[in-house]
Amino acid sequence: MSTSTLRKPIPATARPAAPAPIDRRRPEAHAYQPVEAERRHGRGVGGNPSGRYESVQRETAFDGWDLLEEPAPIRTEVTLERPRTIITRNDSPDISFDRSVNPYRGCEHGCAYCFARPTHAYQGLSPGLDFETKLFAKPNAAELLKKELGQPGYKPETIALGTNTDPYQPIEKQYRITRQILEVLAAANHPVGIVTKSALVQRDIDILAPMAERGLAKVAISVTTLDPKLARRMEPRAATPTKRLQTIRMLADAGIPTSVLVAPIIPALNDHEIEGVLRAAFAAGAREAGYVLLRLPNELKGLVRDWLAENYPDRMKHVLSLVETTRGGKLYDADWSQRQTGIGPFAWMVGRRFEAAAARIGFNTERRRLRTDLFTPPTKVNAAAQLALF
Repeated sequence: MSTSTLRKPIPATARPAAPAPIDRRRPEAHAYQPVEAERRHGRGVGGNPSGRYESVQRETAFDGWDLLEEPAPIRTEVTLERPRTIITRNDSPDISFDRSVNPYRGCEHGCAYCFARPTHAYQGLSPGLDFETKLFAKPNAAELLKKELGQPGYKPETIALGTNTDPYQPIEKQYRITRQILEVLAAANHPVGIVTKSALVQRDIDILAPMAERGLAKVAISVTTLDPKLARRMEPRAATPTKRLQTIRMLADAGIPTSVLVAPIIPALNDHEIEGVLRAAFAAGAREAGYVLLRLPNELKGLVRDWLAENYPDRMKHVLSLVETTRGGKLYDADWSQRQTGIGPFAWMVGRRFEAAAARIGFNTERRRLRTDLFTPPTKVNAAAQLALF
């Protein structure tokens, strides 16, 4: 139906003095080319802009020659990759864990606000629709994990699952990589913390409950809103708010320490729900709670701006203006001391509201720390099994 044109970067010497050249890193200059609504039904964002590392900007144009036809929906594509290592380490002082495992790249949940979207640019793909339709799975993750846990000198600390993209996104039903990872961790008595917004985690209660009984597992469920219409727009392929609360209840009833993550809090969009989400999660069985203020790194600034323009045009300027007040006049500041909670009067108010509500309801009276003293390296487990044969 359409043809693609490539716009090569204009040499600096050939650019006119006025107007100023477009800086596509600035959200106000973001070139928004929405994909047809029929094609992106059930997806999060409306466009597919080029990543920040690409040398060309791709735009679709109708030249009048092609016959109009019904556009085909965008299908989810999964590429299998085989990394050499699987444990990712970090030394960020504002993060409670120093290692994580991500079974997948990209996420089919399609959350418009996902701070991980810009990572797809490392694959030469768009942080827009590519992030939620062109996914990568790591089928050898469990094998690599077993190998790394068995290395001499390995010291156990909690491994986090779900730090970049959701380990229980829809393709986990088919690939079961997250479950394989849990099986390795359970056999080695290694502690694990999970963050997800999916009800699929219920499937693995048979693994998580015995681990929790030994002090080796806990789960955090992200609940952004209790409004199903807002959730459908923000997180089109994630579990509904009701399903997430049911998941909290099932995990808690199984004896698995469960917390609620109110994230992200978006000014003038869902910040009024802080107290309601906390009350509902506590009633469902969550006993720890945390929050994160909206983060807009790199291309996410433009993507969220476009999403607001399409879904909440009357609030767009107000939302972005409030975000800027929490980031020192910018839409984002990556400084570790403020990236999670922001700065300024509005961010301070959100923080105090959250803390007051959490304390009043009964959250965070005790922080569950997972055990590391039970760890048995996989190499020792294998050796014991072989000796038993004689």
